[in-house]
Order: sequence, then C-alpha cells, then structure tokens
Amino acid sequence: MTKKYFGTDGIRGAINSENINGDMFFKFGLASGTYFKSQKKRKQTAIIAKDTRLSGYTLEPALVSGLASAGMHVYTLGPLPTNGLAMLTKAMRANMGIMITASHNPHNDNGLKLFGPDGMKLSDKIEKKIESLIDKKIIKNLSKPEKLGRVKRLETGTNDYIKILKKNFTKEFNLRGLRIVIDCANGAGYKAGPELLKSLGAKVIAIGVNPNGLNINKNCGSTFPEKIKSAVKKHKAHLGISLDGDADRIIMCDEKSNIIDGDQIIAALATRWKNKKMLKGGVVGTLMSNYGLEKYFKKKGIKFIRANVGDRYVKEVMQKNKFNLGGEQSGHIILGKFATTGDGLLVALESLFALRKGKRASEFFENFNKTPQLLKNIEVKDKNIINKPEIKKAIKLASKLITGSGRILVRKSGTESKIRIMGESENKRLLVKCVNIILKKIR
Repeated sequence: MTKKYFGTDGIRGAINSENINGDMFFKFGLASGTYFKSQKKRKQTAIIAKDTRLSGYTLEPALVSGLASAGMHVYTLGPLPTNGLAMLTKAMRANMGIMITASHNPHNDNGLKLFGPDGMKLSDKIEKKIESLIDKKIIKNLSKPEKLGRVKRLETGTNDYIKILKKNFTKEFNLRGLRIVIDCANGAGYKAGPELLKSLGAKVIAIGVNPNGLNINKNCGSTFPEKIKSAVKKHKAHLGISLDGDADRIIMCDEKSNIIDGDQIIAALATRWKNKKMLKGGVVGTLMSNYGLEKYFKKKGIKFIRANVGDRYVKEVMQKNKFNLGGEQSGHIILGKFATTGDGLLVALESLFALRKGKRASEFFENFNKTPQLLKNIEVKDKNIINKPEIKKAIKLASKLITGSGRILVRKSGTESKIRIMGESENKRLLVKCVNIILKKIR
C-alpha cells in the first residue's frame, strides 16, 4: 500500500523540509483529529509527548493548534518515552496519542508516531485515511468556535509511566546491590530511565541525560554502543542499558563489556519464557534478524517467523499468529504480555527480573553464535535508485554468488534517506565481495 506521508514508522524527515514544518504539522493535527473525532466517541481527547529535539518547540504548538482546531481536547506531557505515550493513551482512554520524535535519527530530523485508543500504532489503512484528510481543503475540517478543543499541560507523565511499568512485576522485585549504567541518548528517556532504576534500589550511573536540543543520539545511545561499553568497564557495572532518542530501542552490555544486540536479548527472553511456559506460539523477527538466531530457535523447538522491518509490522505478525514476543536486531523489542510497542525500559526490567537471583548478564545473554553479518548504510538523494537496471543486475549477481553460503538483503530505509545493504555468510571473504558488488554501483 503506497503512502504519501507515512513511512514504516510514522512520519519523519529533516526539520523545515517539505513535510516536517509548522504548516504541515498543523495539517497533520487537523487531519488526525478529524479522523478520530469521526469515530463517534463521546470524549474527544488527544495526548502528546515528545523527545528532546529543539525542533519540538516549533512543531508541538502547530500540532496542538491543528488538533484543537479539529475539536480535540489536548493534553501535552513533555519528554516521555514512546511506549510511555502509548501506555498513557490507553490508560487515559484518549482517542489518540501522538509522539513527536525522529527516534534514533540526528537532531536535525523530526517526525510523528501516531497511536490509536488501544495504544497500538495505526494500520496502513487508517494512515491512508488520514493522508486523504491532510490533502483536503483546511476549511472543511475546522470546528466552529464553540466546538474548539482545550489544551492542558500534564506534569505527571513520567511518574504515571513508571508506575505502570513497575506494576508488571512483583512488589518484592528490587535492584538493590546492582550497579547499572544507563545511556539515555540525551533523549526522551533521560528522566524516566534513571528515576525508574533508582526507585528499585539500583546504584545508577546515568549518561546521556543532559539534553540541549541538539545532542540527541549524538555519539551516545543505542546507535553508538561503544559509549555504554566503555562506561560499564570504567564503573565495573553489572549491566549497561543503552536507549535511543525516544527510548523504544535498547542495546545492552554485560559485566564483561560485551555488547548485546536485540537478537541476543530476544533469544535470552524467548528461552526464559519457554522454560517458564510464558511463551505463546513463538517469536517474530524481521528480515534483518541474524540467521544464527533462526538456527538457535530451530534447535530449541521455538517457532520463528520473519516480518518486514519495523516494529509495527512485527506487532501485526505477532497479533496474526497470537505470539507474545517479537522484535528487531536494532533493539525494538515487543513484550506482548505487557506492551503494544517497543519499550527499552520495559525490556531492561524484564531482563533484570531474570537476573534478580544473582545470575550474571554474560550467562543469561550468551545463547547463540551469530552468523557473520555485514551492514552498509548508504546515503542517497533518491531511494528509488535501487530500481535502476544496473543496480538490480548487481543485486542479482551478488545474490547468485552467495546462494548456498548465505544471503543478501537490499532495502530502502523507512526512516532515513538511505539504502541499507545486509549480507550474512560464514564465508567472510565472499560476504565482503558480494556486498561490495552492490555498494560500488549505488555509490
């Protein structure tokens, strides 16, 4: 289903570009407000959270104005992790929730993630309906003066979110005696992350908690795991937790300073859940999930299905197959028992709960041998470059060469102006050769 504005995870792009500016955010607010208002629910409420980008100060007022113009009452929560917004959308029985974020992207990007009243990301079908309203004449969707929405700031969002997270675990659960490093990427989790861990008794070393509007994800967070690795080593921590800009991703680090990616976290949690008879059906990964993970699950007798890249697509496949665990190598992990979308802090708590009896992180997360993987991200002006005949030919040649020894995946990024090339093979020389065949043609 081709969409005009929405990508694999909401709307995203460079600030003050064609779609990411005040004028368009007014239209997004007006269109989404109009759509959800038409669902005939008595209480017309939207809640908004954001990450720490400077551009949030220009985009949020425009979005609020659009929603209020559609007749929606609006609550703004300030900086809060994406799943905190999703959880509170459901808890507050709001019609919709909107997260202003560009996730793991640099500060010069921003965007939106939209959630329905069930705390779920919107389907392609609903996104298409909202897109059709965006392109209609504004005057048709404006409310009468007496029907305009009201706007209020809520200061309790972080505390309310922490309370919801902690309710998922026993009252006795605590982190006393543990030294934990958390890197909040100078993003949406900079308050909630350290506060949550401290409230459970951990000794917390917090980094990436001084946002200035421009340093979100900059040389920190889940896209820069070297930061957490060196911090764990320096402070002799039991565990390192690294979030991304909106805290829906997590990369971890064990007490030996080994980086633990999303695939390794999923493997550990799936094994534990199966042993505890908590795992339902199996696990959903993506086209990017390591082949070693697939082999591991086969050995363990755990059903494994690959979905398209994007935690929304993972969730859709989880729902269709009635699975309760899924996620991505990048650290988007959905614990279906507790949440509707990825949540780095929730995954951290579930992992720490498994370690509460003194088990070391290195033992818990060491489950499978990764198949050597090579990833290349190439910035391009037009992502449709991969449809050019010479590039299609290069992809075909590389795929043919690696068949039987591995695999090649070439795709457009759903969130950035990049082409992503991923190759896997135990034959490292062949792997490099095949990836380079495609890389040279794109560059």
